[in-house]
Parts: sequence; structure tokens; C-alpha cells
Amino acid sequence: MHNPLPLSLLLTLLLSLAPLASAQFGFFEQMFGGGGGGQQQHQHQQQAHNVPSDSAIYRSNFDRMHCDNYLCPDTLACVHFPHHCPCPWPAHEDKFELAGEAGGSRICVSRGGFKPGEAARKVELARKGLL
Repeated sequence: MHNPLPLSLLLTLLLSLAPLASAQFGFFEQMFGGGGGGQQQHQHQQQAHNVPSDSAIYRSNFDRMHCDNYLCPDTLACVHFPHHCPCPWPAHEDKFELAGEAGGSRICVSRGGFKPGEAARKVELARKGLL
């Protein structure tokens, strides 16, 4: 015959497992939107992370920048000429300089799905008016 657990040990064991059970059910409640309160809190947190749909933040950053030469409007880089502006996403875009007045300008073309050199070929066709 085996001895039953003393009552104090049993209570200690149950109390130590309570936080685990609460954490487990809290996880499922959060995952599946149970209880409603967690869902409202999640929506509030999500709204706190969205940026406004106007350009006030961008204009504020642009106005704070100091540049003696040319301030690139899309990257806020300070360069000597507009065609020296870097592309905002250089790992995913190819930069092409365009000739013109006042040092020219540049365009950034997405590499997405193109074969190597394909973006340059399309830019050249566009320059010739063939695209």
C-alpha cells in the first residue's frame, strides 16, 4: 500500500502548477481571440503602430535636414548633384543616371523577377522611345 501525498505537499504542487495553466490558456486565448479583452488590446496596439496617412512625418524630417548641396527627396541623402542620390532600396533596385540640365537625375528600377541586365535593357528601350 502506498502513502497518499501530505496535504501541504499537494497544495504546494497545485499552486506551483497554476501559473503554468494560466499561461497556457492565456496563450490560446490570445491566439484565437477568446475573451474579447485581449482582442481589443491587440487592436489598440496595432493602431498605435500604424503611421498616419499624411506626409507630416516625412516633411518634418525633411525640414530638419541640413544640406549645402542637394537633398535627395526620397532618401534624404545630401549629395552634390541629383543624379548622385542613392536608391532607397539598393539591394532590390538598379540605379540609372539620366542626362539633363543641372547635372541630370536618376531613376531606380526594381530588379524583381528580372534576369540580370533586364532592367538596364528596358531603361535603354525607354530612352529610345521603343517601350
